[in-house]
Amino acid sequence: MKMTVQSVTKIGAVLALATFTMGAQTPQTFAQTVNTSDLSKSTKKKQPVDIESDKMEIIDKKNKAVFVGAVKAVRGDTTLNSDKLVVDFIKEKNKQGKEKTVVTFLYATGNVVIITKKQRITGQWARMNVRKNTAVVGGNVVVHQGATIVKGKKLNINLKTNRSEMTGGRVKGSFVPK
Repeated sequence: MKMTVQSVTKIGAVLALATFTMGAQTPQTFAQTVNTSDLSKSTKKKQPVDIESDKMEIIDKKNKAVFVGAVKAVRGDTTLNSDKLVVDFIKEKNKQGKEKTVVTFLYATGNVVIITKKQRITGQWARMNVRKNTAVVGGNVVVHQGATIVKGKKLNINLKTNRSEMTGGRVKGSFVPK
């Protein structure tokens, strides 16, 4: 099933999840900090999101859209793959009084892979609070940027402050200068 979502501009923020640049930190720091200025810029672009999956269900009473099975969501140059993607939304009236759908939360689970031109992030799950402009990727997270690799349990991203932090125990990094 292929679905084009153009009326909801912020759903693509999760697809931009991986467009941050890594800061050179010591690999033994407990909380690894990375720069997310590229990510913050990319979430402000209004672009359509194309989502493909084996199955899609809209649950109006719960304000949810559920995509299951080989989920592939593409926004610009960013791709999110997962086993399942749940989109929570609310219905609001715009200034003209017309009802519109606004995405509030995104949850990707199972074999999450986020790919951009510069990075590849893998984990077992990812969630985004669209209104707060924050995201978390968890479950054996691996971030690849060229030859640089950072591994940890959880990657916290704040799109407002352009900062990310790898937390949840020891962080392992292999930093390769250009």
